[in-house]
Order: sequence, then C-alpha cells, then structure tokens
Amino acid sequence: MSLRLGDIAPDFTAETTMGTIHFHEWLGDGWGLLFSHPADFTPVCTTELGRTAALSGEFAKRNVKAIAISIDPVDSHLEWIKDIEETQSVKMNFPIIADEDRKVSELYEMIHPGITEKTTVRSVFVIGPDKKIKLTLTYPPSTGRNFLEILRVIDSLQLTAYESVATPADWKEGDDVVILPSVSDEQAKEKFPKGFKTIKPYLRMTPPPK
Repeated sequence: MSLRLGDIAPDFTAETTMGTIHFHEWLGDGWGLLFSHPADFTPVCTTELGRTAALSGEFAKRNVKAIAISIDPVDSHLEWIKDIEETQSVKMNFPIIADEDRKVSELYEMIHPGITEKTTVRSVFVIGPDKKIKLTLTYPPSTGRNFLEILRVIDSLQLTAYESVATPADWKEGDDVVILPSVSDEQAKEKFPKGFKTIKPYLRMTPPPK
C-alpha cells in the first residue's frame, strides 16, 4: 500500500549522525522535512545537504526540522559530512539517518525496483505537526532539488493549514491567495477584513490573512 498525502508518516527508531532518534518524538509538535539520498559521497546530494544546512535559519523560522537519510552507516556519513562542510562552506546542523538495513527506506517506499533494488530514490516528504504527510516529491538523480521551492510549498502548507484559503499558481509569500469555495461571501466579509475581489463566483482573491 503506497503512502499518500494525509497518511500518518510511519514512525521509526534509527541511528543518526546526531545519535539515536525516535522519529515522531524527535519531530515534537513542529513540521518535518525528510529527504533521501542514494548513497554517501554523491555529487548532487553533497550540494543539497550543504544547501539545507545553509538554509537552517529559514527552516527554523517555519518551525521545520530537516533530516536526511542514506543507506550508508554512520561512520560513512560522518566522513561525508567533512566533505560537505569543506566544499559547501557550511556547518552541518541536522542529522543524517543511517539506514543500513533499509527499514526506514522501505517504510517510506524510497526504494523503487524499477530504478534500483538497493539504494534509495531521491524522495522528499514534508510532515505536519499532526504527523501526517503533507507533500511528497521524487527527483531524478541528475537534478538537484530546489530548496527555495520546498520552502515556498511549506509557506503555502502552513498558511492554508490555518486559514480558509488556497494558493494560486506561482504563489509566493505575500501574494494574494484564493478563498475556498466552501466559504460564502458573507463569511468571507467577516473572515477577510482586507476585502476580496470576485473574478468568478468560485474564484475570489484576497490579500494573505497574515
């Protein structure tokens, strides 16, 4: 059974570069970003881990904890971290899971037999405070992940989780948002004091609530 949006993210206990974690407990009441790598000492992933470390302040502002995973052991991860810090000019500030037995990778269906039977494909999961999966992405090996896009999606998820709105195409923080069709015009007048523009009865735009 494949994992779907809205499913509870599987819990697990694992060794990481920052010690043993119990995943749900480690997440606490915040958001989580779990992303996988085929193996240590891979070029594209080296840049991605460095970029995540460099964006730690942005993730912290959003109450998001980042964690990576590879099937290599902790001692290999620790050697790889030296290269990441040297080549990307960062200090690694989040853990990498050691998944030698592939238990976590299989829980999250990160191993795709059509691509490889041994190593993880490059998956991304965003997990909410309710421990439910809010976003899944899978990237090809040759394309580096766009972490500004991941932050943009997290901004949208966090806004729409607490307000009766959705975000339109190419939305970024500060742009107008869409009022959900389930909200009547009368309710919208109360809920959105900044006002709204009706383009079609089902398409109403309003400045972001916050």
